[in-house]
Amino acid sequence: MSTTTAAPAQTHCPYCALQCGMALTPAGEPHAAPDGRAPLPVTVSPRDFPTNAGGLCQKGWTSASVLTVPDRVTTPLLRGDDGELAPASWDDALDVVAAGVRRVQAAHGPDGVAVFGGGGLTNEKAYALGKFARTVLRTSLIDYNGRFCMSSAAAAGNRAFGADRGMPFPLTDLGGAQAVLLLGSNPAETMPPFVQHLAGAREAGGLVVVDPRRSATARLADDGQGIHVQPVPGTDMVVLLALTHVVVAEGLVDRAFADERTAGHDDVVRSVSAWWPERAETVCGVPAETLRRVARRLAAASPARGGRGAYVLTGRGVEQSAQGTATVTAAINLALLLGLVGRPGSGYGCLTGQGNGQGGREHGQKSDQLPGYRKIDDPAARAHVAAVWGVEESTIPGPGLPAVALLGALGTPGGPQALFVHGSNVLVSAPNADLVRERLAALDLLVVCDFVPSETALMADVVLPVTQWAEEEGTMTSLEGRVIRRRQAVAAPGQARSELWILAELARRLGSDVAFPTEPAVVFDELARASRGGIADYSGLSHARLDAHEEAGGTGLYWPCPAPGTDGAEHPGTPRMFLDGFPTPDGRARLVPVDHAGPTDDVRGDAPTYLVTGRVLQHYQSGAQTRRVPELDRLVPEPYVEIHPFLGLRVGVADGDRVRVTSARGAVEAVARWTDVVRPEVVFMPFHWSGPGSVNRITSDAVDPISSMPEFKVCAVRVEPVTTTPPQAAEPRPDTKEVPA
Repeated sequence: MSTTTAAPAQTHCPYCALQCGMALTPAGEPHAAPDGRAPLPVTVSPRDFPTNAGGLCQKGWTSASVLTVPDRVTTPLLRGDDGELAPASWDDALDVVAAGVRRVQAAHGPDGVAVFGGGGLTNEKAYALGKFARTVLRTSLIDYNGRFCMSSAAAAGNRAFGADRGMPFPLTDLGGAQAVLLLGSNPAETMPPFVQHLAGAREAGGLVVVDPRRSATARLADDGQGIHVQPVPGTDMVVLLALTHVVVAEGLVDRAFADERTAGHDDVVRSVSAWWPERAETVCGVPAETLRRVARRLAAASPARGGRGAYVLTGRGVEQSAQGTATVTAAINLALLLGLVGRPGSGYGCLTGQGNGQGGREHGQKSDQLPGYRKIDDPAARAHVAAVWGVEESTIPGPGLPAVALLGALGTPGGPQALFVHGSNVLVSAPNADLVRERLAALDLLVVCDFVPSETALMADVVLPVTQWAEEEGTMTSLEGRVIRRRQAVAAPGQARSELWILAELARRLGSDVAFPTEPAVVFDELARASRGGIADYSGLSHARLDAHEEAGGTGLYWPCPAPGTDGAEHPGTPRMFLDGFPTPDGRARLVPVDHAGPTDDVRGDAPTYLVTGRVLQHYQSGAQTRRVPELDRLVPEPYVEIHPFLGLRVGVADGDRVRVTSARGAVEAVARWTDVVRPEVVFMPFHWSGPGSVNRITSDAVDPISSMPEFKVCAVRVEPVTTTPPQAAEPRPDTKEVPA
């Protein structure tokens, strides 16, 4: 007997900022999932969307499994007198939260309560969370895990261009480039469908990947179709300064562009004069001739020299550093001197990581920002947003603490004694995570909104079950600044509710008269009004317009997209920014001199090895979702340590041994994998796990002085065997991961 199914929901992947298009078809009748698990409520199919062109990675293909994980949180949970979390009604749970907030704020003031958000929340939920913090709680203490994602690139972009949009051009523009310089990113594993956009540069021999590991992406450049630059960890800035030195010394600067569209040229030229390639080689370990070859390749591809175009792209590997803002600034300086920015077919961009890392910071989750990417200490911005919210401007608090400082202040005298966590698993994703655990344990009240019992949720006093991607409506903003629609395909299970409903209920219980609509389309309309006139202007957008645009064959609209002017014409959006100038006071981009300082936690006698961290193809962020998908967990079930055979022999660690990695903050243990994809003085660990192998327990929480980005990506460690079994010589472990073409 046949059954009919509902029309597929045209939506997007729940994971990274590529936001691959997919269709979700509700199941017509229950059918068993793999391994006899609960029936999958939807079937996932890829869509021919510009970012993924009909492809999905393993995470995307298996995303429906997260909807039915056996330990899905479907009812509120309260911690009882016995110390255990137990099911409760919504009324009881929300009453406990409201009473706890009142109790804490009566004793410690508004900043006694803090909020920590997430880069996976929809634009609507991110906006409502920031509004709730500042109008109901009236706390200044809100930040989010996007601080760990691309805050250094945001700070550098704002300083240089007057605006921060991860990619100020459509991703598809990369396909026509003759050269692409990719620093600190491994998209072949983190966002595999991205790789197809590098095909043009590969075919031209112009793909340059800067990475201390020979990652899957680096191997794309290391096969005769480009150049893999393998620096000492923490010296990416030296590579960039040397490239810029060559561009200046060999007369490769686009002087017409520099004179007409930039300011600060002479200062940067002077600053890079000290970084000739031979000197740079002694610091970064990259041969001087390789540095010259890369600089010449980029220049040859630039519009000024008749090339097809070139791009400079940065990712977390260079941004998650105590000199992350300066390193990205060096990348931008190089792109500006070559005349790549603000021209069709060339540019600088940042590969945003989290699904809504871009939109999540634009509308109020960052400690110093209001909706529309407005600064919270700007009187005009405060007045505009206050009018939309219906509050007095004076009641909006000022800037708060960025993420690392906020987490470090929890439970301390004078610090916040209560914390709301939305869409983040800080016990696995934050640096120096053992300290974070101590601080969470010191709180009077911890409230976590999540759909799985993450490590952070399991510490909570109250866990509130929320909807996830296939169960909700809203919008997301991709790494390109493309605003797209998330659409509901199935009903949420049990008593799970949207954060929009939760925030509205809490506002009512806390006696606020500020309106908190719960319909996503209505919330978006308010967000659009609040953003009007800001850098990230969404005022010309709505759910209805985005839906109509897609029905007419469109694929989302790019911000800034202002409201119609006096002629009533709809703004088409801005796929490519900076073509007519930069949003700076004089319309010019800023060249800013920077210099190399090195890692805060550098190698030394008792810690002679560099630790670098990153991701694997099968897992995402803290692993709270992907570790619950059997198909993915089976492929990479536990953390590991990549170690070069030379280092393994020297420290007595054989392939397959358990190894202890110790930093100034503690020690972790995992299985050693001998491989030559890392340099002999480097070990690599992925960060998706909790427990003894949770590498963020030992990563550095030193921060960039401008962006407050923590220095996840490099620190000094000691490597030793857990047992005393002597190592056996072995060949390097072959890498078995498939590399997308």
